Amino acid sequence: MEIFHISAECYPVAKVGGLADVVGALPKYQNNAGHQLRVVMPCYETKFRNENDFECVHWGSIQLGNFNFPFSVLKEKTDKLGFELYLMEIPELFDRKDVYGYEDDIERFVSFQIATLDWIIGRETMPDVINCHDHHTGLIPFMMQYCHKYHKLFNTPSMITIHNGLYQGKFSFEKLNYFPEFDLSHVKILEWDNCINSLAVGVKCAAAVTTVSPSYLNEINYSANGLESLFNLVRYKSKGILNGIDVQVWDPAKDKMLEKNYSISNFEKGKQQNKEILCTLFNLDPAKPLFSFIGRLWDEKGGDLLPQASALALSENYKEINILILGSGNAHIENQLNSLLVDYKGNYNTFIGYNEELAHLIYAGADFLLMPSRVEPCGLNQMYSLRYGTIPIVRRTGGLKDTVIDFGDDGNGICHDQSSVGDICYSIQRAVSLYKDKEHLNQIRKKGMITDHSWEKASQEYIEMYNLILNKI
Repeated sequence: MEIFHISAECYPVAKVGGLADVVGALPKYQNNAGHQLRVVMPCYETKFRNENDFECVHWGSIQLGNFNFPFSVLKEKTDKLGFELYLMEIPELFDRKDVYGYEDDIERFVSFQIATLDWIIGRETMPDVINCHDHHTGLIPFMMQYCHKYHKLFNTPSMITIHNGLYQGKFSFEKLNYFPEFDLSHVKILEWDNCINSLAVGVKCAAAVTTVSPSYLNEINYSANGLESLFNLVRYKSKGILNGIDVQVWDPAKDKMLEKNYSISNFEKGKQQNKEILCTLFNLDPAKPLFSFIGRLWDEKGGDLLPQASALALSENYKEINILILGSGNAHIENQLNSLLVDYKGNYNTFIGYNEELAHLIYAGADFLLMPSRVEPCGLNQMYSLRYGTIPIVRRTGGLKDTVIDFGDDGNGICHDQSSVGDICYSIQRAVSLYKDKEHLNQIRKKGMITDHSWEKASQEYIEMYNLILNKI
């Protein structure tokens, strides 16, 4: 089966969040299972782009309203990621370092989708399935069915995978002329709440819809930023497939980003060695339990709760715990977190920004990982932490609910029900008590480390969905 994954992100080419990790791993496992995988993404100005060899396999130009943009399709020569990688080079729109956050993001991603389809229809063979990811590629299923120039793809099934339904790619009908020509009798398909909603379009037109966890599929039926009724309507063609993690990248025994490697046979010593290195870097005491947060500092992730929760937990456990925050996002939250450095020096520190190597070291060296998310479609951090013997402290939502069971129920982590300062601090108190019982602590660590969150099972579930929609055509 020839499968195209079309995405705005792919690790290690360009990463903002979990979308990149999924698109960087799932195709590799599908390729290993004997399928032909192609990943297509925009060509950003990234370290990966500059340090690897590419060849131009196609070039052309696209019309976007009154604008004309030349584009090239660049293929990574060695397939070093375990699948064929193609970068869509549109110099005027994507030769920038950041993935998102520009005033012309709509123009950028609409042009990316058009250029991708222009290239695909020029190939000798058509894909068996096109798997779109999030709203940045949500217009593709519509264009495949209704835009005249893509009639060759009319019988090619598409699937859209929703990594986060909060972001929907809305824009005004004033930009309708960006679309290649189609019969205007179909224009209502593009509309949701008086605008063009890219995610809604993809959900309406794709042959199948997947979310990145079963619980998140249930949640978007009653909480989806205005798309609840649509998700209820398409439930018949939807499935929640829990993400996996790339166990070749996330392996404490082989992880090159760690100072000290370890496995389940010597994890206690290995974690302590990494913890000592981490604590030396951030002026913390390795003898105390270390609580960490890794991720974006947004309300969605519970980031707004971290300053008050950290201050209260540090006060309640005066000089008995350490807290280390790695993340960036909301400037107000960043400032609040940094302001705590004055009062809690020696027990608290921050790294505002993102650093992949530091993240790996924290997973290895921390004792507990805080994830107080209000919304978490799947979450990968808790799976990474389990793999590295770090106990996740999570709110029961989305994929966190599907992957972490409270140790009081003979599980692998610590769970709470509300995204609140009180629930976070109560969970930290439970963790402090657990930390003092080393035998019980290590039992839970072992349980987490042997949990199988690899991509094999999830990859097969995707293949089953592809076969299902292929048989319907």
